[in-house]
Amino acid sequence: MKIKNQLILMNFLQFFIWGAWLITIGNYWFGTKQWSGSEFGIIFSTMGIASLFMPALTGMIADKWINAEKLYAILHILGSACLFLIPQINNPSSFFWGILAAMIFYMPTIALANSIAYTALKNNNYDVVKVFPPIRVFGTVGFIAAMWIVNLTGNKSSENMFYISAVTSLVLGLYSFTLPKCPPLAQNTDKKSLVQILGLNAFSLFKNRKMAMFFIFSMFLGAALQLTNAYGDVFLDHFKEFPQYSDSFVVKYSTIIMSISQISETLFILAIPFFLKKFGIKKVMLISMIAWVLRFALFGFGNPTDGLWMIILSCIVYGMAFDFFNISGSLFVETTTDPSMRSSAQGLFMMMTNGFGAIIGSSASGFIIQKFFTKPDNSIVWSDVWLVFAAYALVVAILFAIFFKHKHEPDKVANISH
Repeated sequence: MKIKNQLILMNFLQFFIWGAWLITIGNYWFGTKQWSGSEFGIIFSTMGIASLFMPALTGMIADKWINAEKLYAILHILGSACLFLIPQINNPSSFFWGILAAMIFYMPTIALANSIAYTALKNNNYDVVKVFPPIRVFGTVGFIAAMWIVNLTGNKSSENMFYISAVTSLVLGLYSFTLPKCPPLAQNTDKKSLVQILGLNAFSLFKNRKMAMFFIFSMFLGAALQLTNAYGDVFLDHFKEFPQYSDSFVVKYSTIIMSISQISETLFILAIPFFLKKFGIKKVMLISMIAWVLRFALFGFGNPTDGLWMIILSCIVYGMAFDFFNISGSLFVETTTDPSMRSSAQGLFMMMTNGFGAIIGSSASGFIIQKFFTKPDNSIVWSDVWLVFAAYALVVAILFAIFFKHKHEPDKVANISH
């Protein structure tokens, strides 16, 4: 029980760090700093840039030279230092480099946290498949708690969000030295090429048409994954500019409204095994894509009064949109790739979605919003922005339905989900 409690606290703090600023950074950028929208888009590309190389690099270090829990601690302490410095930055270009530095230290800790948990549970004879998911849910709880605290303390547009995140990161870094030992596996990587060590051999999967289509569409959908995280809270907060909405619950507690998305995420995780077995991976991923269409479109038509139900439904739909794509996609990789490169293939899936996809989506969205939907007074026509994003998700869904060919095998899904 002690081990499980340690891992629960680790996961809670891990995602509390992210939740303290990820959803509300737009309010700080547009409201407090009053910087332009075109430059804001590239801020969310920092996660993608860091995801391209840091998880593979730190994974290699943990496998060969240093305990995973110690590397995890060091990364969080360094990340804490970056987060402390971010509020001191007063121009958007330098702000990009500050966030990038924080993400370089933060993004690999997500994978390391999973590795630490798997190792600790296995070493204590726990059933990882059964025990880990309830532990991981506390990560989402931590993310939600951070959002609520930032909102209720009046800091959703304040530099204090970074200080809250920094203090938490420092606490987790120090706490991590008390976690169960996860020594290097001391695998002999000398006989492996650099391509194999970095997992780049998984790119050979592009020779298979079905896998190539899967990874390409993963990148396209990955471009949409962070759009509501980047702009959702800013969108809800902008209703304060309209007298009829300025005193509404949505404006006062926009971050709490957005947290419904994360609450929904925890619930839809439980439905995935049923949907996968019943409908198959292609249909489940199509459901995810249609859910993204609804996520964006409902934001486009919603408002804080008679359209409040659309905003809330959009947040509920997010759980299906996000989880059905990420988890079903991961399971598809797990069941269709050779065991010798399965880990590398999972890394490629993450690289295409959180790496290339996130970079493309973040950069393109910032340019499009500034170029086509920003008025001379710097106000943004958010309803049109969301409808364009919805149209993009719909096009991706239609093309995926046409070009991605996959035969559903219920027995294979049943075996992997147990």
